[in-house]
Amino acid sequence: MRTKSGEFVLPGDALGVTEEFVPSDWTYEDEGKIRSLVAGTVSVDQKNKRISILPRTNYPSLLKRGMVVFGQISEVRGQRALIKIEGAKDSNRSLQTSFSGGIHISQAEKGYVSKLTDEFRIGDLVEAKVTKIIGLDNVDLTTAEKELGVIKAMCTNCRHFMKKLSKNETICPNCGRKERRKLSSKYEG
Repeated sequence: MRTKSGEFVLPGDALGVTEEFVPSDWTYEDEGKIRSLVAGTVSVDQKNKRISILPRTNYPSLLKRGMVVFGQISEVRGQRALIKIEGAKDSNRSLQTSFSGGIHISQAEKGYVSKLTDEFRIGDLVEAKVTKIIGLDNVDLTTAEKELGVIKAMCTNCRHFMKKLSKNETICPNCGRKERRKLSSKYEG
């Protein structure tokens, strides 16, 4: 499985193992193996122990660690809120493929969070930062920074967008329901 710089690979091809290298641009980790996300030429950085791919064509925006993304909450269960990632902030290019991500309860906000449903609800639009990429359907995200979190909340009663009432509380202008959320400092509403 030892891949050399300059070799042509296809999506899904194994490039190396995580014990030897760190996945970089256009690669992802899959059960300890580093695989190619796109067709292209392998680039091995022996000094920094990184493997990346130089794409054959001009691909859309690449999802990277530290990037701020936006998406919609699709499910909130126990310890994890699931998000369909729609795009990258400050980029007018779409992502190369659709990604799903998750915010663990420990990454929702600084400090203790007792219930994840007090932070996020299905349908909420959020901004989050990528902390780890483990393939197409497993992107770890955080909203623990002040400017990250819910940017548009939907009422769980009537599904109207809610107005900001205080730092982490919203009110529905349609039915008057009040709900708590992990609101971004840039909350729209």
